[in-house]
This record gives sequence, structure tokens and C-alpha cells, in this order.
Amino acid sequence: MPRRAVLALLGVGAGIALLFITWYLSFHVGVFARADQSILRGFFDLHRPRVAPVASFIAQLCNPKPYVFFAAVPVIVALRRGRPQVAIAIVAILFGANVTTELLKPVLAQPRVSPPLLGVPQIFAGSWPSGHATAAMTLALCSVLAAPARLRPIVAALGAVFAVAVSYSFLTLGWHLPSDVFGGFLVAATWTLLGVAAVFTANARTPVRTAGSRLSLREALGPPAIALVGALALVVLAAIAGPHEVVAWTRVHTAFMVGAAAIGALSLTLATGIMLALRR
Repeated sequence: MPRRAVLALLGVGAGIALLFITWYLSFHVGVFARADQSILRGFFDLHRPRVAPVASFIAQLCNPKPYVFFAAVPVIVALRRGRPQVAIAIVAILFGANVTTELLKPVLAQPRVSPPLLGVPQIFAGSWPSGHATAAMTLALCSVLAAPARLRPIVAALGAVFAVAVSYSFLTLGWHLPSDVFGGFLVAATWTLLGVAAVFTANARTPVRTAGSRLSLREALGPPAIALVGALALVVLAAIAGPHEVVAWTRVHTAFMVGAAAIGALSLTLATGIMLALRR
């Protein structure tokens, strides 16, 4: 087995371990459960009549019917590029990740109470991991896998932004707890690394001719870095527009700020990590 495939399989093991840790902390450690609730409270406080329709539209992009069409895109791209092994791996990743999430939900179902949303406490049972977060991140990572090498950094950055947008949207609507998002992202990453290991192994047996030179690290990290800088710029602009209001709101919603940043950081890290793993 090639070294790169072994490293990908080590990543699979790490993903499974992180999944277990995330589940255990969210369900069995009080301080993390309370942080989960506080972060959700911060997201839901963003719920406004003008925000709700936009959030609902973005979140529903990962509903089953539209998702089938979106998921077909990376498969078609891989086939058009003459990469049938990659196309097969993408189909397996998309199916495996989303089915795994749907199986884990009832198996790990345990009631968790959120803070009152719209004046009524919400009971979350069978919500971990999030199906929408799994679907969004799986689509993002499979798109990186399907894209030509020169475009992978841009696809990784855009995919991370997409997964974050979907997750922030349904959190604003109160559909899930934030820990559900982390679980969904990790399921997607674990299955993607398994698919990457399979592709590396298959390519070692039947080498695939590639065109073009290897991307430098600077070229590879450029688009993800731009996405990160863009996010920070939005925060700075908001602070400049209303510094006193932003400071006051941040003091009340410190957990939300940390949680929102963690979701964004994990999304960008996973997409960038898969992109770097595919560098030749």
C-alpha cells in the first residue's frame, strides 16, 4: 500500500476518534453541553424576519431533492476528466457519509434540552450528527477530489464557505445544536479520507498520467487564506460600523463567537487538508 494511502487511513482513524470525543463531550460533559446551548442561543438571536427566508433557502440546498443534483456534479466532473476511479470513490463517499449519519442518529439518540427558542425550550433527540452538515461538507470535499489540481485550492475555499453557510443557516433557524455540525463535518471528512486512500491505492496499481506541474504550497494555500482574511474583514467592518453595539453583543455572546469561529475553522481546515493531501 502506498505511503499516501497509509497516511489517509491514519486520518480515518483520527476522524473516528474525534467523532467519539465530540459525541462524548457533547452528551456527557456538562460544561460542553452548556457551551453547546449558549452557542445555539447566540445563533438563534440572529433570527430576524429578513434573515429567516435567506437562512431557510441556504439550509434547504442540502435537502434530499436538490442535493441529488448538486452531488451529481463532482461525479460528472471526475468522469469528464477521465477519472473513473475518482468518480466511483465520490459516489461511495457521498453514499457512505450520508447513510452513516442517518444510522448514527437513532443509535445515539438521547434527549438534549436547548435554551428556550421563541419562548419554548427545544428538545433535541436523534439530531447528532447533523444530516445537513454532513451533506454540505461531503459535497465540498468531493468537489475538491473531483476538481483539476490547479483549481483545487479555489474549490476548497468555496466548498468550506458553502459548508459554513449551510451550517450557520440551520443553526440560526434552531434546527440543530452546534455539536451536531462538528459531528457531521467529521463524518464527511472520515469518509472522504477513506475514499482518498482507495484512490491512492488504485492509482498505485494503475498509474494515472497527469499534466502540469505540482502546485507550490503558496499557490495551494492562497485561496483558503483569502477566505479566512475575508471572514476576518467582515468582522472588522461590523466592529467599525457599530463598535459599541458589537462590543456589548460580544460580551453577552462570547460562547457564540468562539463556537462560530470553531465551525468556520474546522470547515476550512478539512477542505484545505483534503486539498493538500491530493497534492503531488
